[in-house]
Amino acid sequence: MQDRYAGDVGDFVKLGLLRAIAPGRTLGVAWYRYPDEDHNADGRHTDYLRDRNQKLAQLDPELFEHLNGVVRTARSIRSLLPVLGDARSSDEALDVVKVPVQRRRSWRASWFDRVMGDLEGCDLVFADPDNGLTDDDDRRKGRATFGKSMPISEALRLSEGRAAVIYHHNTRRAGGHDAEVDHWMSVLGAPCLAVRARAYNCRTFFIVNPDQRMEDDVRRFCDRWSILKVSLHTSR
Repeated sequence: MQDRYAGDVGDFVKLGLLRAIAPGRTLGVAWYRYPDEDHNADGRHTDYLRDRNQKLAQLDPELFEHLNGVVRTARSIRSLLPVLGDARSSDEALDVVKVPVQRRRSWRASWFDRVMGDLEGCDLVFADPDNGLTDDDDRRKGRATFGKSMPISEALRLSEGRAAVIYHHNTRRAGGHDAEVDHWMSVLGAPCLAVRARAYNCRTFFIVNPDQRMEDDVRRFCDRWSILKVSLHTSR
C-alpha cells in the first residue's frame, strides 16, 4: 500500500469489505506501507467518486463520502483509519532501499515481528501488500521491491488461529486469473474464500479461516457490490 493510492476504487472495495465483516470483531490492519512511487498511474482510479446516479455511493454512503474527502485533500494511509472504527493499525514503512542488501532479510523478519506484535489480540486481520502474495524464494528477499509483496510464510503466520483477509493483485501467471486464485487458495491451505474485484484492475481478497457468520457476510457483500464486478470465486 502506498499513500498515493488512498481513496482509489481499490480502497473503496477493500474498506467496504472490511466494514461488512468486521462488526463484533477486533480488526487489525497490516498496511505493508511502501514508499510512494511516481513511475506509473496507479492510484488514479478515482472516477468512481463522480457517481452522478449515486448507485456506488449507496453501497456504503459513509465510506463513499469519507473517501471523497480523502481524495480532495491529503491522500494518506492514515486518512483511511477513521472509517475502520477502533481498528488497530501497523503502518511502519517497508522502505529497505537504505538497508544494505545483506541485511534486508533479517530486517524484514524483524519488521514482520513488530507487525505481529502490533496486531496481537486481533481476531480479524487484514494485510495490504501492493502486489499481494508471492512465494518464499530467497532470491527475492534481497530486492528493495520485495516490500511490495507478502511471502506465503507471512500470510500463514498472520492468519494462524484467526481470520485474515489478504490482498492480492492478480498477475499474468500462466493459466489465467482463475488458476492463479485456485493456486493461492490451495497454498493457503486453511478454509478459505476468495472475493474477486474486477473493476479497473483485477484484484482478489483471500479470506482465511472464516466462520459461518463471516462467510454469510461475505456472500451478502458480493451480492450487494456486484455493480463493481465483485464476486465470490468458484474453484475450477
